[in-house]
Amino acid sequence: MPGSPILRVLRVAIPSPLHRLFDYRPAPDVPACGWQPGLRVRVPFGRREVVGIVVECREQSDLPLTALKRVTACLDDAPLPPDWLWLCRFTARYYQHPLGDTLHQALPVLLRQGRALAPRTRERWALTQAGHTAGSDALPRAPRQAALLEMLRQHPHGLVSQAILAQSFSRDQLKALTAKGLVERHEEPLTAAPLPDPDHLLASPALPLNREQAHALSALHERLDGYHPCLLEGVTGSGKTEVYLQLIEAVVGRGRQALILVPEIGLTPQTLARFRKRFRVPVVALHSGLTEHERLDAWEAAASGRAPIVVGTRSAIFTPLARPGALIVDEEHDASYKQQDGLRYHARDLAVARAHHHRIPLLLGSATPSLESLARAHRGEWRHLPLTRRATRHAPARLELLDLRGRPRLGGLAPPALEAISETLDAGHQVLVFINRRGFAPTLACHACGWLAECDSCDARMTLHRQPPLLACHHCDRRRVLPDACPECQSIDLRPLGSGTERTEETLAERFPKVPVHRIDRDSTRRRDAFEQALTEVRRGDPCLLVGTQMLAKGHHLPHVTLVVVVNADAGLYASDFRALEQGAQLLVQVAGRAGRAAHPGRVLVQTMHPDDPHLRLLAERGYAALAERLLEERRAAALPPFRFLALLRLESAREEAAGELGRRTAAALRAWLAERQLTVDCLGPVPAPMERRQGRYHLQLMLGAEKRSALHEAGAWLTAWLEATPEARRVRWSLDIDPQTLS
Repeated sequence: MPGSPILRVLRVAIPSPLHRLFDYRPAPDVPACGWQPGLRVRVPFGRREVVGIVVECREQSDLPLTALKRVTACLDDAPLPPDWLWLCRFTARYYQHPLGDTLHQALPVLLRQGRALAPRTRERWALTQAGHTAGSDALPRAPRQAALLEMLRQHPHGLVSQAILAQSFSRDQLKALTAKGLVERHEEPLTAAPLPDPDHLLASPALPLNREQAHALSALHERLDGYHPCLLEGVTGSGKTEVYLQLIEAVVGRGRQALILVPEIGLTPQTLARFRKRFRVPVVALHSGLTEHERLDAWEAAASGRAPIVVGTRSAIFTPLARPGALIVDEEHDASYKQQDGLRYHARDLAVARAHHHRIPLLLGSATPSLESLARAHRGEWRHLPLTRRATRHAPARLELLDLRGRPRLGGLAPPALEAISETLDAGHQVLVFINRRGFAPTLACHACGWLAECDSCDARMTLHRQPPLLACHHCDRRRVLPDACPECQSIDLRPLGSGTERTEETLAERFPKVPVHRIDRDSTRRRDAFEQALTEVRRGDPCLLVGTQMLAKGHHLPHVTLVVVVNADAGLYASDFRALEQGAQLLVQVAGRAGRAAHPGRVLVQTMHPDDPHLRLLAERGYAALAERLLEERRAAALPPFRFLALLRLESAREEAAGELGRRTAAALRAWLAERQLTVDCLGPVPAPMERRQGRYHLQLMLGAEKRSALHEAGAWLTAWLEATPEARRVRWSLDIDPQTLS
């Protein structure tokens, strides 16, 4: 076309730690769609070839064209979805992360390796019009073909090849019927195949809503065609999922797609089962428990629009949608939505940005909303939709504080707790004993000299395990055999200190030998489907004891549990991190919500050494909402999030002096730049991390704080550029965490 610019340069994002793009000359073979952003290309990079993504197309480069290498091959006939590319560019910019690595992390592994973005297919065989009208005597000399024809007549939508071959029919018989015009073959996607009857959306009817649920759903229906963020704050068991389901029904009924995020893999099977029971349309899942082929299939089905409903964990936020209609974030407060290494994004916050970009409704649900979300609701930025009543009409179980001071404990349990457990089991109900600590005991100690089993690589004590017997560090995964004697004084009087899930399980099994004890933690559920199998046994309703960590606290419906015992509430409530009290209270309320969800009322015993703590008493007497209001007041007075924005620069090195020297140089350079720019950003540190030595490396931190997000990001952008240009920073591992959720 006359006057059109001549394309000479492709700017390609390469998976690397560098905050820059790389220029290449186009390959001679032009893709069918023409060169454009979003195409995957194979390019030479150093001594190897890598898969990159075209981000820009230009006429010129800052380098001479003759100095540029040429793209080896284009891997796509069409660019990757534009909504996915926009989200990745936003993520890289907001979290100050290299674009190439962001794009790489947001792609399924097989696409990173160069696999084509195309659905895997299977064959489906169905009768033709002639096959439908053929009589029973149409194949007198081919009885097996006649039998196959009759079997297909029983299935008007056809059968897949595997089902036909499983009935002892052969491909030759299928080919023979095809040649006679009686049968035809169709290729259909292996995942999210189109339904034969798309007009009937529901497989089972929606449940009736109470007044609060109906009000919340009505508010959501008001603006299905625009950005409409809503915080659904509902007590545990209040029917938040039913509101999700009926919102999804409205969205899918309009020919659009819904993406639902859940915090844990353990919640995915139960959520999928409930969604698939309700809807007749394809529902696909995206989480780390899938094979790479399954993950790519689900990603492609969502990108093509064949999957109207997508359910996934944190990384599913990067799933492209052909027709986005709504985003739902369940348990929006959960810390697992924040990626803690590499690309340190927060899936909830990206959901907010994505819903705003697509102009679609956003629904965030929780019984214990994060203070950030509550603050936005209080400011009127988000609509606040409360659900104060349980669907069963039973009041939520209240927390009873059990004073541990001066009381003996057996397996971490005080006598009143053991008595309550016995009474509950005698009544034919189930008990959940919550202890957020894996292993048999937090550590092993010598009773003679006071030696403690400490990790050689971390500033932490090693946890004693009995199954199998060993000492393990839960920070670096270092393992050590149990010593026969104290390495300091050679005494054989080695004793476990404290209680973990294994010790509590052993104690309960000895105390209640006729009652099954199910331990659910990361160690006992390593086998695939082990978690779901354990929950299936529990849901049968027979009296039993569950001993578990926070894996059990989130969203699981355990209708026969009427007593929850929290073994050590103090461990989660009192820590150096300013978020500890908020997160500890959320966990307590979530685990308390497992009690009394069906016909029988629930009871929650919280063991503590600090029963007079004003925050804990406020939580027990007036609930999470009252505590959250007080915490918001304290955060405002202390100028902490959500009233201030933070970024955390983490430095780590095997050499303590190297990390310290770079930290001091960085702080000095940043303060000088801030003063020159007259930018109102605080710079605190460097200081050692709460656990200074971890995995054999020394960790330091530098914190940035600002009242304006724009100022914080400007400082963060300068800081990453300065570190990239500083030779000393290449010998120290560093990362910048925007909106950190933990200071460790």
